[in-house]
Amino acid sequence: MKSWSGRRLGGLTPTQFIIVSYLVATAVSTVLLLLPLSLKPGVRLAPVDALFTAVSGISVTGLGVIGVADTFSVFGTFVLLGVMQFGGIGIMTLGTFLWLLLGRNITLSYRRLIMVDQNRYNLSGVVQLMRSILLLALSFEAAGTVVLGVYFRLAGYSDGWLQSFYYGLFHSVSAYTNAGFDLFGDSMLSFAEDYFVQSVTMVLLILGAIGFPVLLEVREYVRARKKGFRFSLYAKVTVTTFFLLVVAGAVGIWIVESDSAFAGMPWHQKLFFSLFNSVTTRSGGLATMDVNEFTGPTQMLMSILMFIGASPSSVGGGIRTTTFAVMILTLITFATGRSEVRVFRRSVGQEDVTKSFVVFTFAAMLVVTSVLLLDALEREHYALDKIIFEVCSAFGTSGLSTGITGDLSVAGKALLSVLMFIGRIGILSLLLMFRMKRRAEKYHFPREDLIIG
Repeated sequence: MKSWSGRRLGGLTPTQFIIVSYLVATAVSTVLLLLPLSLKPGVRLAPVDALFTAVSGISVTGLGVIGVADTFSVFGTFVLLGVMQFGGIGIMTLGTFLWLLLGRNITLSYRRLIMVDQNRYNLSGVVQLMRSILLLALSFEAAGTVVLGVYFRLAGYSDGWLQSFYYGLFHSVSAYTNAGFDLFGDSMLSFAEDYFVQSVTMVLLILGAIGFPVLLEVREYVRARKKGFRFSLYAKVTVTTFFLLVVAGAVGIWIVESDSAFAGMPWHQKLFFSLFNSVTTRSGGLATMDVNEFTGPTQMLMSILMFIGASPSSVGGGIRTTTFAVMILTLITFATGRSEVRVFRRSVGQEDVTKSFVVFTFAAMLVVTSVLLLDALEREHYALDKIIFEVCSAFGTSGLSTGITGDLSVAGKALLSVLMFIGRIGILSLLLMFRMKRRAEKYHFPREDLIIG
């Protein structure tokens, strides 16, 4: 491993190389967004705002300090579109596509990078995995572009077919990658009563946030349904947790806001507002109503959902759904006196349990520290509840906002940028970046029990 990393990556581990690659991509994206060609005539973009937008795009968060439609030219929006695609699908997927397009062989070192980037445990089939991920992503985005493009034109949301498909393409990629950027100027508030656009958007958001491994297993199930295909434990836990969180979030929002933000609304409007806001907290960032209209309990619930985030190996951030699921299962196991974490007639490995609590603990410490720092920087201007919401949105790469992001200080924007970047690469990748090669202990000290709790 040492000789491979030194020969191929200049001494960097695969995790370090991937993180450095994302940093380089962020720098390049910043420069591209600052080009006069990327801006509308007469518009000036501060370097710090260009950097924030690039980080938000690479991390597919969508937190904005500028209005996309008011700031960028058509060229600039396509640059941002490319940044979202890069951040959503991932550096290794696009890199593999370009490598194959050039007719180059995929080396062992490159396969190891793919394995790390996609949280795989072995090298077999990683190149085919990249092909499948890219094909699925482009297929979903293309379908979304066609459906939304045609609908925007027929519903009168645009002046011509070209503009309709332009809007459809941008919105489809933004929704599938869960980036949350928009060309409408008000996120999706204009579609608050358009259930068709909301439904298509929610489907794209879910497809992006559910995770590539789940989508690939579903595809294999459809192909081999008559051959006794069995879903993996990962797929079962991921899908179950994902949709339980969506349902729980929607029910919670409906109950809390029924006599507040939703007062006087018909049941179907309450349903779509509740469901859409629950889905978008997975990592979407698109909004059909102003977050400030919600009461404090709902904003706190949404903050928790954003902290949990999307599924592993998806376009989303947060601690991930499987981390949350394993933690809950472990707590239930402990409370019931069992010694083994079980679910779906399978046992969860102790290493996975440990990883879950490590990820949660580090993430909680990171978010709490960030809230304290941002509050110290901005307490004269913004209440603590708004700061908590923005921090959780950045870490979960959701992009929902109470509207304060654009007015934060340079230090405040820098802090959120770091959180967005960490949310995209993941807590484990961040920790593994500093991890030395695992060594077997040469000796052991006598064990002594501690008093816990």
